[in-house]
Amino acid sequence: MPLKPILIKFAITSMIFIVVFSACKKTDLISDNPGIKLEFSNDSVIFDTVFTTLGSTTHRLMVYNPSGSRISISNIRVVNGESSPYRINVDGESGYSFNNIEIEGGDSLYIFVRVTIDPTDISNPFVVEDDIQFFTNSNEQSVKLVSWGQNANYIIADTYVGGFPKFKIVADSLETVHWTSEKPYVIYGYALINSYGELIIDEGTKIHFHENSGLWAYADGLLKVYGTIENPVYFRGDRLELDYSDLPGQWDRIWLMEAQPGQHHEINNAVIENGFIGLQVESFLRPAENLVKLHNVTIQNMQGIGLFSRVYNVEGDNTVIANCGGYCLAATGGGYYNFKHTTIANYWSYSARNTPAVYLNNYLLDSVEQSIPLPINFSLENSIIYGNNNNEFQTEMVAGADSIYFLDHVSLRTILNTGNSENFNKIWKNEDPLFIDDDINDYRLDSLSPARMVGDIQIASEVPFDIVGTQRTNNPDLGAYQFVPGQGDRW
Repeated sequence: MPLKPILIKFAITSMIFIVVFSACKKTDLISDNPGIKLEFSNDSVIFDTVFTTLGSTTHRLMVYNPSGSRISISNIRVVNGESSPYRINVDGESGYSFNNIEIEGGDSLYIFVRVTIDPTDISNPFVVEDDIQFFTNSNEQSVKLVSWGQNANYIIADTYVGGFPKFKIVADSLETVHWTSEKPYVIYGYALINSYGELIIDEGTKIHFHENSGLWAYADGLLKVYGTIENPVYFRGDRLELDYSDLPGQWDRIWLMEAQPGQHHEINNAVIENGFIGLQVESFLRPAENLVKLHNVTIQNMQGIGLFSRVYNVEGDNTVIANCGGYCLAATGGGYYNFKHTTIANYWSYSARNTPAVYLNNYLLDSVEQSIPLPINFSLENSIIYGNNNNEFQTEMVAGADSIYFLDHVSLRTILNTGNSENFNKIWKNEDPLFIDDDINDYRLDSLSPARMVGDIQIASEVPFDIVGTQRTNNPDLGAYQFVPGQGDRW
């Protein structure tokens, strides 16, 4: 054969070989482009059937490579490793950590997640969490793992409306719902009482909130809490370990807007603790004509504010508001407030606190930061306002609205002049009330307390029994607790 055709044939063959080889080589290359990120079938894997499957169940997670390039996931791991109740299965192998898992461009990977929890172990937290972490081309991504560690009524938020937290309706319009003490309630997100819905919480009921979660009565919704002295209602976080028993900031808040016309929110014999804001009450669609009525209520260990009110009306007796990172009580935007036999004590020790225990103002700010005056009428009787700051009572009033506040028979820590009879009557100024032990939120009075036997009998007759049911009509003490001999004297 002539040389020229042979050379042409060789050249064509070589070109084909080079093209094929290059194509194979390109396919085999693993991209290190940090702009490539994984996508997942879900941002959380939630196990809500642990108890019906005797504590163990498996879910599937899909991991996608949305790019056109082959990538390698350098590491996939369960964050808490062998101490986690979760195990993952990747490419047919079970474990806690896997390296160098490759995915073709446009392809996906199956990961099977298994959780094993002993549902009879009462020391388990209600919500057991972990994460799967993925490391790819300098990117760190994660998918949350969530399951339930005890038998309870689980309320998981499923609705989001822009500008509001994610929620689940637990009492819809024209619906009355009872929560009972048979099983605790665990809220993941916000439990919402819709307009013209009513939630009644029976005595002895325990409500546990996950991180950033809360209870929300929307405008014209209604909350009634009917605890008893023997069986109070508890609102607290969902971590049951001892280290979390008095740790602030574990959940968000109870949020009450104006109630149905002619109705009042009521909270009786309840403990609200370890959140960010204990109780936030505010007008939303219109100025509230309703009340929030508090009877034998303790709000304590709040990272932010104990009771935050905005353009609202609150009545409280035998109320304890204590140990908050900001205000214990902030009554803002005017409103009507009447408190009898209330103990407000702020000995916050987790960080510096520059706010007083009690703050009152009579205005809101408009869009250009100008004050809008609103009338306020605030009274506090036979009560205590004390703490570890030099001034635990502050008012900030502007002209243009009727503004009345009156403290009558009060133990008060303050730098203010309390000689003004228009605002003060019978004030025990800067006389330590000698609580039994404020370190553990025990605000009963010591036998030597100057707050003993100095209350006004007429005021006490309106609240004849203290927060634990002790009669106080003879020689009433200030605050929510009436002294009982032998209850834990300091000396």
